[in-house]
Amino acid sequence: MTSSLQTDRLILRPWRDEDIEAWVDLCADERVMEFFPSTVERSESVRTALRLRERLDRDGYGWWVVQRRSDPKFIGAIALQEVPFEAAFTPALEIGWRMSVDAWGKGYATEGARAALQFAFEQLEWDEVVAMTSTLNGRSRRVMERLGMTRDPRDDFENPRIEPGHPLRPHVLYRTSRSARANGAVRDASG
Repeated sequence: MTSSLQTDRLILRPWRDEDIEAWVDLCADERVMEFFPSTVERSESVRTALRLRERLDRDGYGWWVVQRRSDPKFIGAIALQEVPFEAAFTPALEIGWRMSVDAWGKGYATEGARAALQFAFEQLEWDEVVAMTSTLNGRSRRVMERLGMTRDPRDDFENPRIEPGHPLRPHVLYRTSRSARANGAVRDASG
């Protein structure tokens, strides 16, 4: 059974039928997809949304839809998942987010990701969670830092899902662990 997560301002919840079109629009928005190799065609976005919905329903974690508590409208998604490719740091479990432009700059990604991390460590009992993005993606890197995640430049890598030579291929890797949070070694920065 899929769990919903709540924060002061947000609900991370299972998918509804009307969320599919919002996901399609999100993945077609060039601003949202700036740090991905391209936007995503409609048919592929629909297939992905249905797969994400099924996995969340099956596993009880995955890609949650994010909405404001005051408004049921889709504003993005927060994910907990296995890293879907091989790299020096895999196998690993990751957190990620994709938010609509109108949700940017309000702290929603950080707030939702904090709730997902708490779920990962307390309910799923994961020991470590990673986050990654293109070295060029300052917005996501700042979210990772606000979450108290740390980066060791020796962990940076070339994303195997992006063609060699592409400017988005170099990626940074951030980490956080259950033990560091339990021992108070990680303090979420405000924001």
